[in-house]
Amino acid sequence: MSGKQQHFKGPEVSCCVKYFLFGFNIVFWPEQLSATLKDRCELLGAAFLAVGLWAWAEKGVLSNISSITDLGGFDPVWLFIVVGGIMFVLGFAGCIGALRENTFLLKFFSVCLGLIFFLELTAGILAFVFKDWIKDQLNFFINNNVKAYRDDIDLQNLIDFAQEYWSCCGAHGPNDWNLNIYFNCTDSNPSRERCGVPFSCCVKDPAEDVPNTQCGYDVRLKQELEQQSYIYTKGCVGQFEKWLQDNLIVVAGIFVAIALLQIFGICLAQNLVSDIKAVKANW
Repeated sequence: MSGKQQHFKGPEVSCCVKYFLFGFNIVFWPEQLSATLKDRCELLGAAFLAVGLWAWAEKGVLSNISSITDLGGFDPVWLFIVVGGIMFVLGFAGCIGALRENTFLLKFFSVCLGLIFFLELTAGILAFVFKDWIKDQLNFFINNNVKAYRDDIDLQNLIDFAQEYWSCCGAHGPNDWNLNIYFNCTDSNPSRERCGVPFSCCVKDPAEDVPNTQCGYDVRLKQELEQQSYIYTKGCVGQFEKWLQDNLIVVAGIFVAIALLQIFGICLAQNLVSDIKAVKANW
């Protein structure tokens, strides 16, 4: 009888899938790991959360939580808080679930990705079916933020960026700035910006290195044709629609790529869960 022993190999957890899923989650949770996987983690999601909380601290929101609801418009800091929170939770579940072969965390990761994918798909379909309603909501959203333009510096910077990027002014035109107490044309308005628009509405002079922040003063007192020489007269809703049409392939490609990455992540997680269950069943 031969002294050699036969070894029967049972099901194994795929190291390739395991570490590929871990690598996939680097997008959500980048880590620097030693050989023993005990190095301190640097979390991208936590960084987003930290930036959001720092911005709120600078604006005094953390010392007065009720001020979150005081802003009449949209606070861009919410983007950092929400995105950072989602990235942190998903990254934690995916990375730790893959490294520790924890089926609960892996299932949680795949279910969350599936839910996000479903919500994105639903939003895309509804946006296509109810285009007019979406347009009305966008108009309402912009006008609300026009009213709150001076109430929050982050919102102000966001509106200025949008108006400069899309070469627009207001939701439908410069007269939408009548909604703002500083820019409206009423006789009772004592503001120096009365009947004006923010500097981001101004047509840029290539020769100017420094923006003229007073370029929009009194500009709406001029005739409409004369205004076109000084400011953008097209609304941001129409300009945004035009931008989407001009960049439809690029925008669609980005959404398809994100969807494929989400499906890929779900497949990796489910494959790893199946491997782990197969190994446990063989014990």
